[in-house]
Amino acid sequence: MTRPDFALRPDALRGRVAIVTGVSRRKGIGYAIATRLAQAGADLFVQSYAPYDAAQPWGADPDGPDTLVHALRQSGRRVEHLTADFEDPAAPQTVLDAATAAFGHIDILIANHAYSTYGGVGELEAAEIDRHLSVNVRATLLLVQAFAAQHDGRTGGRVILMTSGQHEGPMPGELAYVASKAALHGLTRSLSEALVRRGITVNTVNPGATDTGYAGEELYRIVAEASPQGRWGEPDDAARLIAWLCTDDARWITGQVINSTGGS
Repeated sequence: MTRPDFALRPDALRGRVAIVTGVSRRKGIGYAIATRLAQAGADLFVQSYAPYDAAQPWGADPDGPDTLVHALRQSGRRVEHLTADFEDPAAPQTVLDAATAAFGHIDILIANHAYSTYGGVGELEAAEIDRHLSVNVRATLLLVQAFAAQHDGRTGGRVILMTSGQHEGPMPGELAYVASKAALHGLTRSLSEALVRRGITVNTVNPGATDTGYAGEELYRIVAEASPQGRWGEPDDAARLIAWLCTDDARWITGQVINSTGGS
């Protein structure tokens, strides 16, 4: 499907800096988000961890994150990059320190990274549960904390978290992942309340079933047939919404979990 023209003004985010985590594959949501933010004028600090993708069935991009960074720089915006493993409890602060050293102040945090493996009742292992919670919940909370600590109250403070469809229907084969994403869903209102008087809005986006290359042929067919629009979501579907949430037009929206799912 052809990417639609960009509806936001090219200066909608000019002068602002965004951290986007989980930018490691061209088919990923993180890359689509970073692309849309750059098109709206934001400078970028992107985090990736390609070894995670390399260990999954879909694999890592053969050219690695450096190629994505080069492509993002074609927008004319400044783009910096750091490889970081969020299973390391020190990694969130390392990312924020590197970003503030590069840009001075960060206006937007998009916590797009995720760790996900299959495991239903009878297949759960303590180490895998801990890994999901460490990467998806602990790292996200520490990123938000570090982001808020450096934010000086200027206009445009934004935090966007990413959840999944666990609140819309059962996902019995991904229980550890469900637990971690449900935690982010449940944190949204409380984080919003904690940060709104500091000039930061907090919203969470559920992108729905998104074609990032992980689905086999049968799953792809089943999901497409069940979708009201007859197709999977594209990474750019979520990215357009997230880019808009980062603009001043969305300054009155906070504490919300938004389903960007094509009607499903």
